[in-house]
Amino acid sequence: MIIVDTALCRRAEEDRPIRVGMVGAGYMGRGLVRHISASVPGMRVAAISNRNPANAERAYKEAGLAPARADTVDAISAAVAGGRPVVTEDAFALIAAEGIDCLVDVTGAVDFGARITIAAIERGLPVVTMNAELDCTVGPLLAHRARSAGVVLTGADGDQPAVQANLLRFVRSLGVTPLVAGNIKGFQDEYRTPTTQQPFADRWGQNVHMITSFTDGTKVSFEQAIVANAFGFTVPRRGMYGRDHTGHVDELTQMYDVDELRESGGIVDYVVGTKPAPGVYVLGTHDDPAQRSYLELYKLGRGPLYAFYTPYHLCHFEVPHTVARAVDFGDAALTPPAGPRVDVVATAKRDLPAGTVLDGIGGYDTYGVAESHAVTRADDLLPMGISEGCVLRRAVAKDTVLGYGDVTLPPGRLVDTLRAEQDKLFAV
Repeated sequence: MIIVDTALCRRAEEDRPIRVGMVGAGYMGRGLVRHISASVPGMRVAAISNRNPANAERAYKEAGLAPARADTVDAISAAVAGGRPVVTEDAFALIAAEGIDCLVDVTGAVDFGARITIAAIERGLPVVTMNAELDCTVGPLLAHRARSAGVVLTGADGDQPAVQANLLRFVRSLGVTPLVAGNIKGFQDEYRTPTTQQPFADRWGQNVHMITSFTDGTKVSFEQAIVANAFGFTVPRRGMYGRDHTGHVDELTQMYDVDELRESGGIVDYVVGTKPAPGVYVLGTHDDPAQRSYLELYKLGRGPLYAFYTPYHLCHFEVPHTVARAVDFGDAALTPPAGPRVDVVATAKRDLPAGTVLDGIGGYDTYGVAESHAVTRADDLLPMGISEGCVLRRAVAKDTVLGYGDVTLPPGRLVDTLRAEQDKLFAV
């Protein structure tokens, strides 16, 4: 982080801040604008697009800034050049504007997120995505497109996937072979709905569907699939192990079969109730007996698995690190280097009658579970990020994993085209 801090301070001294364009101005987006404006030298949020411009204005005003409104590429470009914060309803005009150095996607929308990501790649803009839903669904294809264009597309520091990625890179630098990348959750219930989660969402001013996806297991499945795709890991079984464990994370070293882990090439997983929480962990082995002795001396135990963990994830507070890494160093915090290894598949949250129009992520109808990409393709399973708006052709029972054959897709969606392109590009 020192090299990032130094680069940002130099930019501040030279009065050439990184100019961030942000799409989405919800709870996380507002926090990010406030943080960059108050605490990040050498960076500013130059422009915000939101489908409701009043929310974009709110983000700036809560950060103590007075934004202008603009609806054209030229007007946005002029505001950016003049150092005036600007809001617009048109995300594509923001992307086309002159002077933006990096795009940050804070939408959580799959189809729209795909459209703006592709537009940014074609424009040559680095993209920092906080859109795990999109990343899991067609991230490998988008990353391939970005590499082909010479553009950085990366997950965001602060979200659990990139926190795991940073930890995995650190562990590998020690000569340790990581075999488990894990996520620590405090609570999970697959059958939570927007009704049960509304009080919590109201308390924190967050989107109730997003909160529901946190509690019903969909979000952790997305997050772990992203890590698996970036590091070539898999799942030990459908849904991962997902153990309840109220002890310390160090105790997890005794809960896995090392030979099975080695044979798999590494897995992603999560635990519920483990301390310290929330956070992430990596379990790994070292092949050198002499270095294992050092690890024991340094209080990491006798092996064969050693536990490394980060006891927090600070979401929007860490995103500026990713922006600086992408813009100044061409470094991605997290990106899939090849085809998908793990998907998240839609599973019935209740008995669903024929004709149901699925309400998607964080709704009443389905929750997502992690499954290996090989099984997803072989069984033609329906990705959770594709599910919204699909119409059931037949009745399905609670906890049934849905397949493409069970639904009719909505017409005209880009994400369906991209998913088909991804399947073809990375066909086994």
